[in-house]
Amino acid sequence: MATLLHVDSSVFPRPASASRAVTDAFRNAWEEQHPEGTVIYRDLSAHPVPHISADAHSAAFTDPSEHTPEQAAAFARRVKFIEELEQADAVLIGAPMYNYSIPSTLKAWLDNVVVYGRTAGETPSAKGTPVTVVASRGGSYAPGTPRAGYEYVQNYLEAVLKDMLALDLDFIVPELTMAPNNPAMAELIPHFEASRTKALKDAAVRGRTLAEQLTSNAA
Repeated sequence: MATLLHVDSSVFPRPASASRAVTDAFRNAWEEQHPEGTVIYRDLSAHPVPHISADAHSAAFTDPSEHTPEQAAAFARRVKFIEELEQADAVLIGAPMYNYSIPSTLKAWLDNVVVYGRTAGETPSAKGTPVTVVASRGGSYAPGTPRAGYEYVQNYLEAVLKDMLALDLDFIVPELTMAPNNPAMAELIPHFEASRTKALKDAAVRGRTLAEQLTSNAA
């Protein structure tokens, strides 16, 4: 049975969150295709993970036999998140853009799971795992747009998820999500609706396809 690790980081609940709507579309399609599978869910807004402390950081570079009690306890918390990533057959991440970057809760989760010599480095332990990131944003930061230079979500996550963790990365980008609530963006509402529709469709297709592939590979 395949395992999906689903991580959401939007501060908004489902009715108001663009990224959660799209991750839900992915997950629903996944579960319909693979109902006997396992889903590990982390809502980083409702249940934030600890930010990296000096003990948690230094423990990763210290032999376990030499850990202080504080280092041992701090690293044990990191190991839980690391093992969830390592055990996943696919990863789904909701990463809305806040002030040009990812939510701090998602950064904290990434800081916990990135460990050189284990998940990162020469032989990353989750190498090749497919990860789908729903990178929603209120405006458009696509190449050629006026704010393209402020796109730090996809650039950053590609560096961490693809280059450091060696995951097989795919983005779904619902944009212009502020258009229905900002009178100055009213003329962009049709573009927002088209982007949302495409994102929901792409997520459902991606979730179904991955579940099919993993089920077939396990057969």
